[in-house]
Amino acid sequence: MKNYLLITGATGGLGSAFSIAAAKRGYRLALTDLGAGGAEFARGIGETYDVEVHYFACDLASDQARTELFARLAAAEMKFWGLVNVAGLDYEGAYAEITRTQAQQVLKVNLLANMDMTHEILQLRDPENTFRLINVCSMAGFYPMPYKATYAATKRFLLDFSLALREEIKGFGTVTALCPGGMSTTEACMRAIFAQGFWGWATTVDPQKVAESTLGYALRGKAVYVPGAANKVLQWLSVLVPTSLKVRYVAARWQKAQTSGAANALPKYPSPEAGVAG
Repeated sequence: MKNYLLITGATGGLGSAFSIAAAKRGYRLALTDLGAGGAEFARGIGETYDVEVHYFACDLASDQARTELFARLAAAEMKFWGLVNVAGLDYEGAYAEITRTQAQQVLKVNLLANMDMTHEILQLRDPENTFRLINVCSMAGFYPMPYKATYAATKRFLLDFSLALREEIKGFGTVTALCPGGMSTTEACMRAIFAQGFWGWATTVDPQKVAESTLGYALRGKAVYVPGAANKVLQWLSVLVPTSLKVRYVAARWQKAQTSGAANALPKYPSPEAGVAG
């Protein structure tokens, strides 16, 4: 029986890194992302790495679009040994200054789409293989973050959801929560990293290396993976520091970055590896 690894948000940033890393391993892939242009990306990595790749354009924020995607997967009689939930969204800034639509979009993409994809792909899993689920959480999921309040809260939800689901499916599968720091995937991400000064650079990780190592950790059944030595130290320290102090520190750093104008200055920065930038 043919089985596949499904990757959401598969054509940009970390998603494309996962797609390339999985193709290098020879996995049959089912990729989904917003635009129809992803078909060319899927065809390219399929030809480059000589693997079977299918692309399904889907707006994961839409209930109807997800339902149609599930129907297409079922009609194709596709079975899955794994799922990588990469698709995510953030609107940075004071919560009162973003729109209701923006706040709701973050919830739809980061939470509802993730949960819906996970539920349906579990129904289509290949029972003959150990199921591997990777949820892209974040370092932001370890503590509340002013000016990224909704995003950080969704990542905390995903972290807790992943650990709970891991226990539920331990009879036939594993769940790995990936908690990276910043990644140089887009110009906006690079600006945000630069605005944070030393710690922004210190906690930044390469998306291609993250994707490759995460697949390895997931295959070994690791529960939580925090890539990067600096991130591991910060995560350990966050356990020791009172939440109130962490919240005030994050808020002060963000405000300083905004008032200094650093967030609008784009530094020279090494380009991500080919196929990674989204």
